[in-house]
Amino acid sequence: MPEKISHAAARLGAAIKEFTIAQRTLTLIGLGVLAAIVVGLYAWSSRPTYAPLYTGLAAADASAVVEQLDASGVAYQLADGGATVMVPKDSVYQMRLKTAAAGLPAASDGGYSLLDEMGMGSSEFQQSTTYKRAMEGELAKTISAMKGVETASVQLALPEETVFVAEKADPTASVFVGLRTGATLDDDQVQAVVHLVSASIEGMKTTDVAVIDSTGKVLSAVGVGTAGTGSGKQNREYEERISASVQTMLDRIVGPGNAVVSVAADLDFDQVQRTSERFESADGVQPLSETRTSETYTGSGAPGGTGVLGPDNIAVPTGGNGEGEYANESETRNNAVDKVTEVTETAPGTVRRQSVSVAVNQSAAAALSMAELETLVASAAGIDQQRGDVVTVSRMAFDSSNAEAAQAALAEERAATEKAERAALIRTGVMAGLGVVLLVALAVVVARARKSKGDERTALDIGDLEPLPVSPVDPTALALDMVEETEQTLAMIAPVDELQLDAEAKRAEVGSMADTDPSEIADRLRSMMDVGARK
Repeated sequence: MPEKISHAAARLGAAIKEFTIAQRTLTLIGLGVLAAIVVGLYAWSSRPTYAPLYTGLAAADASAVVEQLDASGVAYQLADGGATVMVPKDSVYQMRLKTAAAGLPAASDGGYSLLDEMGMGSSEFQQSTTYKRAMEGELAKTISAMKGVETASVQLALPEETVFVAEKADPTASVFVGLRTGATLDDDQVQAVVHLVSASIEGMKTTDVAVIDSTGKVLSAVGVGTAGTGSGKQNREYEERISASVQTMLDRIVGPGNAVVSVAADLDFDQVQRTSERFESADGVQPLSETRTSETYTGSGAPGGTGVLGPDNIAVPTGGNGEGEYANESETRNNAVDKVTEVTETAPGTVRRQSVSVAVNQSAAAALSMAELETLVASAAGIDQQRGDVVTVSRMAFDSSNAEAAQAALAEERAATEKAERAALIRTGVMAGLGVVLLVALAVVVARARKSKGDERTALDIGDLEPLPVSPVDPTALALDMVEETEQTLAMIAPVDELQLDAEAKRAEVGSMADTDPSEIADRLRSMMDVGARK
């Protein structure tokens, strides 16, 4: 071992031996905390960062991928209920290549990849069935990508095309969606599924799509449409819109919480189309159609009388030749007039009748005119008297007990929150203070240890001093000289005040000086002995 290291180890061992029990305990605690911090930092820095290897896997695919990772000895984590497999970030691409070489993921939801597996000798039935399965798989994968949907299955009922059927049936579809835990599909998402499926199949209507969730709830039925939509939803949305408009106005007048608005509307969802034609003509205009016919006969009859009637009871001339002319003229004249064709189509959702009821707090609306307030409400709600709309505004006392209880509960909760925050702040301050005290105590202990090591006294044996030649002296004179020298030394080291110290105080101070600086006392004694020897 090098000499410097051995000296350092020896000094360290000597310093540790001089520690008290408290110093050693604090040192061990500090070393333990330092070791724990080092171990934690090492574990945190050496922990790998995981990245997704595959997401949205089926159960069979996830199981096969996990088996492949176990065989390869690669650590992994599962997320999203086992549908996502995560591996260390530096192993993602390597494991993707290995799993792809093993044919994973193997399971498939179909899709257009099924068409690649068809052979040249497939029959027409096989081709149509495979095509239907491919469309079902593609739709299922698309629906599974929606938020909240974990799995999806689509079944299509496509009628066969044949030349012997004049009217073919409409195609229908059934969609089953498996939702994630705690997830639900709102009306907009259900409508999106319905329109997605109906637009993907030729001739399919939105009312021909049925949607069912994993709980067995029918979200959209064939022939009915999406549940929660239609007349009921539009009626509710209209009432909420009118109520919000009136409530906003009243909150600005009587204050929030001092008015209650209720709207009941009757909407007409019948779709009506009317076509009317109107002909307009000005005065003096000729009629729309005019027909004129004329016939003209000229000439003379044949000489002689009429012969015997023929078979058709027509007289046959008996003889002679006659001369004559016949003319027939026909004329039709059409005169253009103004023609107006009107096509009126009434959209569903028009208001047949509505009623608005408003109750205001008596204390807040005491100075308001009910007639003016009723006029404002009627204008804000769009009341039409000819339509039979009704508006009612009443002033009455409100029950504020619930509001007061809610405010009291809110105040208690706020006080409890503030108390918890103060307790947490005090606890944090105490912990921080204890930490600071611990650090200060450790610093004080280390400083005292260093000071005690620097102030280490060297034992002095007066007997080891080199003896000096001593000549016979008078003991009485030597004692007097020693007392005088001691007084001079005490006067040099510690000045005294006007009052003289007694002998006991002098002895105590001399003893303290001997403890703190023995070498100085030895020098003083040696000088005193030298002075006595010279005398």
